[in-house]
Amino acid sequence: MSVSAGIVGLPNVGKSTTYNALTNAGAESANYPFCTIDPNKGVVAVPDPRLKRIQKYIPTDRVIPAAVDIWDIAGLVRGASKGEGRGNKFLADIREVDAILHVVRCFDDPNVTHVDGSVSPIRDIETIELELILADAQSVEKRLDKTRRAAKSGDKTEIARLEVLEKIHAALDQGMPARKVSLDPQEEALIYDSHLLTLKPVLYVANVAEDDLDGNSEHVAKVRQYAEETNASVVTICGTIEAELAQLSEEDRQEMLDGLGIEEPALHVLIRATYSLLGLRSFFTAGVQEIRAWTIYEGYTAPQAAGVIHTDFEKRFIRAEVFTLEDLEQYGSEAGIKAAGKLRLEGKEYMVKDGDIMHFRHNA
Repeated sequence: MSVSAGIVGLPNVGKSTTYNALTNAGAESANYPFCTIDPNKGVVAVPDPRLKRIQKYIPTDRVIPAAVDIWDIAGLVRGASKGEGRGNKFLADIREVDAILHVVRCFDDPNVTHVDGSVSPIRDIETIELELILADAQSVEKRLDKTRRAAKSGDKTEIARLEVLEKIHAALDQGMPARKVSLDPQEEALIYDSHLLTLKPVLYVANVAEDDLDGNSEHVAKVRQYAEETNASVVTICGTIEAELAQLSEEDRQEMLDGLGIEEPALHVLIRATYSLLGLRSFFTAGVQEIRAWTIYEGYTAPQAAGVIHTDFEKRFIRAEVFTLEDLEQYGSEAGIKAAGKLRLEGKEYMVKDGDIMHFRHNA
C-alpha cells in the first residue's frame, strides 16, 4: 500500500531541510525563494520499536519496516491560486498527496530571508490556507454547475452529491477549509474524485531554533492554539539539528541526543504522527526469512489485510492465525504461544488490530 504526504509551506521556512533529514536524500536547500521547483520524492521508514522486540524472539537478519512516501513541494506565495510564483504547479502537486505536512517557521534569524519580511507563524499559515481555500472554491464552483445539471434528471446520486458540494461551497465561501465540514464516509465518497486540497488532513510542523526545542516558545504556542481550533496536530522540530542527526552514525547520533537531553530524533515523532494522521496501522508477519510491518487502514478486516500482501490471499482467504507481541514476550516463541492455547484463529469478519502478528491461510 502506497501512501504519501507532501511537505508544504512558504519559501525559506525549512521545508527542504526537513525533507533532507527525513529522507537523507540531499535535496537542494538554500536561502532563496523557489529553491525547490519540481517535488522531490522519497520513501521514509516508519520507526517502530516493536520490530526489534519481535526480532529478539524470532531471529532473522531481514527486518522491513512500514514506509510513507514524502514529497518536498515547491514553496507557495500569496496569489498562488491565481498562478503567482509556482502556484499552479504547487497546487497540482498537493492534489497528488494524501496528507499535508505544513512546515511553519517558528524561529527568528536575520540571516534567513522571510518572504514577508518578518516571522509570524499564524500569518504564514493563513496565507497558505487562504490560497488552498480559493483554489478549492474554484474547483467546487465548476463541479457545482455540472452537478446541478445532472441532478435535474432526478438521479439520486447526483442529488446527494449536490447537497455535499453546496455544504462545502458555503464553508469555503466563509473562509473555512472543507475539512471543517462534518461529512460522513458516504458523503466523502461522493466528492472523493474532486481531490479537494482543504479536505486533506494537516499536520503542522513547527520548525524552531535549538533554544526552543522544549516547544514552549511564543511562536509554537500560537501554532498549537491555531491547530486546536482547526482540529489539527502539531509536532515541534529543529530542522537544522535533525539534518545534522540524520548524517551521523547510530552511535554518534545517540551521543548527540544524550547531550541534548532528547530520547529520540523529533523526526521519528513526525513520521509516526504522519502515519497516524493518514489513519494507518501496522500488522506484522514474522518468520525466519523476515519480519515485516505491513500498512493497513484502521478498520481493515483479516482478508483485506491479507490482500495487502497479495491480492490472491484476499480472494482465497480461509483464516488468520493471530498472536500479539505481548504473547510472544510472555511465552518466548510461537510454539510456546500455541502450547499455551493463545494462538487465535480468526475468520473473515475479524478486524485487524494495530500490532497483530499474523499468518494467513488460503486456498492454493
